Amino acid sequence: MAAPRRDTRGIVDAAELFAHVDFRRREPAEPLRPYLEHYWLIDWDLPQPYASHVVPHPSVNVVFQTYADQEPFAEVAGIGLGLFTQKLEGRGRVCGIQFRPGGYRPFAPDRPVSEWTGRRVRLPDTDPAPVLTPDDEDARVAALDAFLLSLDPRPDPQADLAMALVDRIRADRTIRRVADFAAAEGMSVRLLQRLFAAYVGVGPKWVILRYRIHEALERAETEHAVDWAALAADLGYADQAHLVRDFTATVGVPPTAYATKASGPAAT
Repeated sequence: MAAPRRDTRGIVDAAELFAHVDFRRREPAEPLRPYLEHYWLIDWDLPQPYASHVVPHPSVNVVFQTYADQEPFAEVAGIGLGLFTQKLEGRGRVCGIQFRPGGYRPFAPDRPVSEWTGRRVRLPDTDPAPVLTPDDEDARVAALDAFLLSLDPRPDPQADLAMALVDRIRADRTIRRVADFAAAEGMSVRLLQRLFAAYVGVGPKWVILRYRIHEALERAETEHAVDWAALAADLGYADQAHLVRDFTATVGVPPTAYATKASGPAAT
């Protein structure tokens, strides 16, 4: 597996986030890499509260976290269907595990991943201290490795298939219609949808749309001027209005307003 992704897709106003917190990504131990995107580590010490915003990936996360006003805890965070906002204040630390889409099921084989979607569930029998307490970052990563390896994930060809299919959607922007994608993969639409519900947690159409929004977010933050009509066509939208509608519903502001805030007055 490649090193952790360097892109900031999904993070709303990434530059603002990085100005407030210390954010890193780390690789897991070799046996875990087929299932994980990466670990993500955040530390902060803020004189004033700050709210971070993320457009979630189609990934399950297990998150160990400690905030100024709470006891440390661990939880499973299923795929978030809308914009996720977290208020940060004082001092705190988060150590997260981002699974590849389809990669969580081998660690929790008794339940379809769709049962976690839109939910955040505490792990009452998991002690967060070994992950959150060490000042040494390598020790925290080792504790995350030990936690996951203790769950003894078993090989699952269906999980492998689900991960491969999502990777194709993420990499190939010409994939726009579920029926065409299913046919290209030699599957019925119904079978594809059942696989995604059981192993990814959301349907293939949702995954396609979410990666479109991630692409639009990244373009808004990295390009001086975005041709929204051309981008809409490039991402497979029928027209610019459909992109604007999906972007606004997900992020909370229209893409032009977001680009202006992210890039300054010169953005269009």
